[in-house]
Amino acid sequence: MTQYTGSCHCGAIQIRFESSKRPEEMRVGRCACSFCRRHGARTMGDPAASVEFRGAAKDIARYRFGLGITDYLLCAKCGAYVGAVMEDEGRLIATLNVNALDIRDTFDPAPPLHHYDGENEERRRTRRRKFWMPATVIA
Repeated sequence: MTQYTGSCHCGAIQIRFESSKRPEEMRVGRCACSFCRRHGARTMGDPAASVEFRGAAKDIARYRFGLGITDYLLCAKCGAYVGAVMEDEGRLIATLNVNALDIRDTFDPAPPLHHYDGENEERRRTRRRKFWMPATVIA
């Protein structure tokens, strides 16, 4: 496993991502929802990897919209979107905004745009189980 690090813009939220894949092997995409588009997010997950988001509780802001099953993690100081977490089957899974990684420039600047409109909760959870990774949020 290789450890990749990152943070929000101001450094209040630290990220540790561990994966056996090289960056060029990682599946990065862009969500077409208004939240992700406004943040310019490029996200990825790898069920065989893991991610940890760490920061003071006052610095990790959580935002929910849509189906209300996902916490979008933003820095309360600088406003950077670092990733999203969802509780599923007794565990926390996540997608990571690769823009928050130190190696962000190694990823495709315009990966495929994915439309998830019309998904119900069951379908969304099923899709995320395939692509999102185990996560920890330490606040």
